[in-house]
Amino acid sequence: MSEMITGGCLCGEISFEYTDSPGPAAYCHCTDCRRITGSAFNISVPVSLAFFEIVSGSPKAFTKRADSGHELTRYFCGDCGSPIYVSSPRHPEIVYVKAGAFDDPDLVKPSHQSWTGSVVAWSKIDDDLPGYPKHRPGNRHNWTETWKK
Repeated sequence: MSEMITGGCLCGEISFEYTDSPGPAAYCHCTDCRRITGSAFNISVPVSLAFFEIVSGSPKAFTKRADSGHELTRYFCGDCGSPIYVSSPRHPEIVYVKAGAFDDPDLVKPSHQSWTGSVVAWSKIDDDLPGYPKHRPGNRHNWTETWKK
């Protein structure tokens, strides 16, 4: 048996366990993935449904036909809204766990990108952009004073 992999949502209502090796992660830049994550792209990790178990909570589900023409069901926490995983009738033996839902982020090993024709220009973080280990120093709580000037 492999090591126990755990994860869940932001508020802790939903948690899962996985007892096999996760597959290679993939970035997806499609419009649906941008909207569901509220970001530039989605990163998901395929796992075998036979070794994946929701151990607390009951995720809500939303099903939609994607631009690919395939139906996807997205599972998320109904309390905090965190996306947890996606399933597809095309691959009923697999679920695609959202990278941010894993407790250990080092498990995520991206292998490729999909829907690169939909990449948004701001998805690449410029190496010259200032970075801070925690909060931006200065007037961080009143950011409107700095960006409206």
